[in-house]
Amino acid sequence: MLLHIPQVLSKADVEQIRHALDTEGWVDGLVSSGPQASGFKRNVQLDTQSPAFGPLSQRIAQALKKHPLFVSAVLPKTMLPPMFNRYEGGGHYGNHIDNAIQTDRFSGQQVRTDVSTTVFLNDPDAYEGGELVVEDSYGTHEVKLDAGDAIVYPSTSLHRVEPVTRGVRVASFLWTQSLVRDAWRRSMLHELDMTILKLRHLHGDTAEVVALTGHYHKLLQQWAEV
Repeated sequence: MLLHIPQVLSKADVEQIRHALDTEGWVDGLVSSGPQASGFKRNVQLDTQSPAFGPLSQRIAQALKKHPLFVSAVLPKTMLPPMFNRYEGGGHYGNHIDNAIQTDRFSGQQVRTDVSTTVFLNDPDAYEGGELVVEDSYGTHEVKLDAGDAIVYPSTSLHRVEPVTRGVRVASFLWTQSLVRDAWRRSMLHELDMTILKLRHLHGDTAEVVALTGHYHKLLQQWAEV
C-alpha cells in the first residue's frame, strides 16, 4: 500500500527544521549504504554525530507517532531514528530495495524494515526532478509532495529518486517494523479502520459499527506480533 499522509508537520515546523538543517554539516550519503549503492547513489545526509541530529530526528518521529493516519496504516512497533538527506546538482538514487533488517545505530537493536517513509521538507516548486518513484504490482508511481507531507510504502518495493536538475530536495526518511508483518494484511486493516471511522461519523456507535470494530480487533489480535 502506497499512502500519502498530509500535514505530518506544520509549515512552521518545516521552517524550523529546515533552518536547523541549513546550519549543520552533511556527509556523503554512501555512509549509510552498502557497496552495491556506490554506483547509483549520489546525495548527502545529515551527520548522525551532529548535535542537532537527535532532537531533529525525535521531532520527526514524534510527529508521525501522533498522526492517526500513520498509526492506522503502519501499526508501528519499532521505528528506526528518522534520518535526513539532500539532493542537488543531479543528485539521485537509482532503483533499489531497502535492506530487510537494519540496526538502530544508537540502541544496537535489530529492526525488520516493513514500511519505508519519506517526509518531504520543501515544496515541489523549490526543485525540478527529485520524484520518488515506487514500483509495485499496480504499476509505477511518482511522488512529489508538499513540505510537511509524508509517503509510506512497503520496504520491499523497488524505488528510486530521480535526478534533481534544479534547486535542492530535502527530506527525512525512516523505516518502521510493524506489528503486522504482511503488507496485504496491514492494508486490509487500514481500510477497515477507515471504514469504521466513516460509519461512526455518519451514524454514531450503532450495533453494526461496534460489531465491525470487534472484527477489526479480532483480526489485529490474530495477525499482530507483539
